[in-house]
Amino acid sequence: MTTTLIGLAVIAAVVIFVIAIYNRLVSLRNRFKNGFSQIDVQLQRRHDLIPNLVESTKAYMAHERNTLTEVMEARNQAVSAQKDAAGDPADGQRIQKLSSAENMLSRALANFYAVAENYPELKANETVQQMMEELSSTENRVAFARQAYNDEVMAYNTYREKFPNNVIAGFFAFKPSEQLQLENPEARQAPKVSF
Repeated sequence: MTTTLIGLAVIAAVVIFVIAIYNRLVSLRNRFKNGFSQIDVQLQRRHDLIPNLVESTKAYMAHERNTLTEVMEARNQAVSAQKDAAGDPADGQRIQKLSSAENMLSRALANFYAVAENYPELKANETVQQMMEELSSTENRVAFARQAYNDEVMAYNTYREKFPNNVIAGFFAFKPSEQLQLENPEARQAPKVSF
């Protein structure tokens, strides 16, 4: 009788232990998914500003169609990658594709800013100045949201990889997630806007 009670107590303790680890994994996964939602909002804002900026500068940069086209193509690829990643922020490959697309967009915008420096009339346009300032502000918001997301992903991955959590995570198919990273050192520099 005593042995049976001890056996049941051990089984109950193991079940409670597994449930606690499972619930913590779910909580951490939901936190990094929420972090991605915050990035998603800021990226959407960024992506919505770019067409307005390009449209406002078309008249001034008539000879720079290639630069404007490059920005819009990069923006469209970033929007597509954003929607794909939003479908499953736990999928590391989708996050890597989003990182790559956003890096390409950042490079295209940096090129756009460099070309825009050559147009004094553009620098004087109040609407363009305001949009560039808003885009720069949005870039900062994206950076803060990305940092929060990356912190949550790190906490999730660290907890998931610890023993015995890794056994339980593997049994319940909790996959590792990817951080949203910038690929090249130049992209780590905030774009300079001086009008």
